[in-house]
Amino acid sequence: MKKTAVLLYPQFSEYELSIALSILMQGEKPIITVGLNKQPIKGESGLTCITDTTIDELNIDEIDSLLLTGCMDIFAIENEKKLLDFLRKVESKVSVIGSISSSPYLLAKAGIIKGKKYTVGMTEEVRDHSGVFEKNNYSEELVVQDGKLITARGRGFIRFGVCFGKALNLKFDEYWYFEKGIPNDVLV
Repeated sequence: MKKTAVLLYPQFSEYELSIALSILMQGEKPIITVGLNKQPIKGESGLTCITDTTIDELNIDEIDSLLLTGCMDIFAIENEKKLLDFLRKVESKVSVIGSISSSPYLLAKAGIIKGKKYTVGMTEEVRDHSGVFEKNNYSEELVVQDGKLITARGRGFIRFGVCFGKALNLKFDEYWYFEKGIPNDVLV
């Protein structure tokens, strides 16, 4: 079975990945964590991770999906040419890309969101100032799926994880993540 590549970078948001990673585990979908280099990566909550591989070393033929999380300062890595090249290369090889919070900015900068409906955890002013988003394709929805691309705002992390798992046709119990008696749309 092919793997899901989980891209990590400095100040990545751990909680935004939590449900998606749990669903991948429930669905017995293997993952591989990928970093920009071999250095340990500290998340926004202080969790330090050592990735399995780097963007230079990843065998793209081993993956069928890509998962990106937001981070405290996405603009700190926006000019990483190797990262943008990696995203373009992976996009043509995978069947699902999940991107939450600020990370759709990286996809937009790489040209991957062009012509697609999307959402992102950035204000209208920041989106407009960035110069990489198509204003008419933005959606206020918490989670938006357009073909193989799934984007979400950070607080939609439960629905995002469920949508990602369904896009991969995984078998999992989506109700595991919701309190009993509370409708799903109230929680997300």
